[in-house]
Amino acid sequence: MTLTIVGLGPGAAGDITRRVWGLLETAPTVILRTERHPCVPELPSRERIIACDDLYEQHPRFADVYEAIVARVMEYARAGDVVYAVPGDPCVGESTPPKLRAACAEAGIPLVILPGVSFIEPSLAAVGVDGIDGVQLHDALVIGAMHHPPLNPDAPALISQVYSRQAASDLKLTLMNQYPDDFPVKLIHGAGSDDALTEDLLLYEIDRSPHINHLTSLWLPALGDMSSFERFQEIIAHLRAPEGCPWDKEQTHESLRRYLLEESAEVLEAIDRGDMEALADELGDVLLQVVLHAQIAIDDGDFKMSDVLRAVNHKMIRRHPHVWGDVMADNPSQVVKNWDAIKASEKADEIKPESLLDGIPSVLAPLQQSYRLQHKAAKVGFDWPSIEPVAAKIREEVAELLAAETPDERLKELGDILFVVVNLGRHVGVDDPETALRLTNLKFRTRFLAVERAVQVSGRDWTDFTLDELDVFWNAAKKNE
Repeated sequence: MTLTIVGLGPGAAGDITRRVWGLLETAPTVILRTERHPCVPELPSRERIIACDDLYEQHPRFADVYEAIVARVMEYARAGDVVYAVPGDPCVGESTPPKLRAACAEAGIPLVILPGVSFIEPSLAAVGVDGIDGVQLHDALVIGAMHHPPLNPDAPALISQVYSRQAASDLKLTLMNQYPDDFPVKLIHGAGSDDALTEDLLLYEIDRSPHINHLTSLWLPALGDMSSFERFQEIIAHLRAPEGCPWDKEQTHESLRRYLLEESAEVLEAIDRGDMEALADELGDVLLQVVLHAQIAIDDGDFKMSDVLRAVNHKMIRRHPHVWGDVMADNPSQVVKNWDAIKASEKADEIKPESLLDGIPSVLAPLQQSYRLQHKAAKVGFDWPSIEPVAAKIREEVAELLAAETPDERLKELGDILFVVVNLGRHVGVDDPETALRLTNLKFRTRFLAVERAVQVSGRDWTDFTLDELDVFWNAAKKNE
């Protein structure tokens, strides 16, 4: 009782290896995963062939089909020698061979796997590419079920099982999260068969091809132009290498502190301006800080980028059980409540903080720090019950500022006013006072620039204008917004 799994090659019977052909000629029982393969009509000893295509009709899910195929093959294998034949190579894009390997091990049945030519070799020949040049192999059904492709865009990819227009549609939607809609690609139909066809298309067109069938694959060239995270890590590692940049080699976590804050501020400024081109550039500068910190840690033996990514990936999935679990969260407030509860349970085994206010970074911008302090205190009920006493407190603090007699007193009273104003914003649902003030600053800058231009156009000096006249320019700028 020996089960031998063989590959039938990509299409033409001439691509079946001599060893596999000889076995097919003499085997008492040959089971085909499917008869939908170009070489099947030419196989020897057709009377000893059993196909599994009927199982595809009986089961709506591929997983159930594969389990049924394994059960059928094992039933015959327990009675005698069996050859189980699959398209291509048994170890490329085939789900049943691993399951049969496990089943044979459990049943004590000897297993032999004989390779065949897969769809990969003729596909690479069709596009004229050496497979060792970083080609990635993927399954269209797996990628089509994702939201972002698991691909390095600096390397090409060969994606199999684009067997229907629906599969092609799902695939392109995921790929378009990383590649341009009009990115040139190739659909390869029947690679290795006499009817092989290669189509040049744009990515958004692939589900419109009339030639798509169960032997269709997608060739996705490299996006290139240094577009991958891996290439960025290589660049930063090179800068930190012995032959790299003297400045980068000297940096530490401490020396880079101010740059992370500065680059983050520039991201916020781009957002406030609505400048998407600048935002893309500034996000790259923030990413530079992240990768540089990670490379310093790698050089010091503290952790690797994979540790950073692993930790945050697990954290995001763990803290979103309403997405990756069965917890219900119908609105953002419920999501935040669940997040806080999960976060608290994660920290249950840690050393208890001395204060509820611990964990609020002292380097936060002052307005945001004020919000965080008040928000934490409010969670335990230390808060005004309504907006009226907050407004009254602002009037009280303004009166105290006006009554202050020394610069030090006025400084403290102004701080009190700002603190209470942040509280007022919190009570009306403004949870980001920094952005509120930034937007007002931006509004002032825009209007003042308009006033400046009006003064310049007049040919007069600033001192020639009264405040009321300047207000006319200001109100005109306000009206034109």
